[in-house]
Amino acid sequence: MSLREILGRNVRRLRVERRLSQEELAHLAKMNRNYVGMIERKESAATVDIIERLAAALDVSPVDLISPDTNRR
Repeated sequence: MSLREILGRNVRRLRVERRLSQEELAHLAKMNRNYVGMIERKESAATVDIIERLAAALDVSPVDLISPDTNRR
């Protein structure tokens, strides 16, 4: 599984666990909702800065977003 796929799955899973819409997550991470969707669908490669903003918005470590192990929680 590619890093882009791992990131997309983890962002979606954590967003759903926290009962956030893509729009709410985008607002918390100060980004466009469409971009959140593109990351979740693995259509866009996120920069380190974006990963940090998503992690802060989801209250996790950036490593949690790119670790395949977090899929098994």
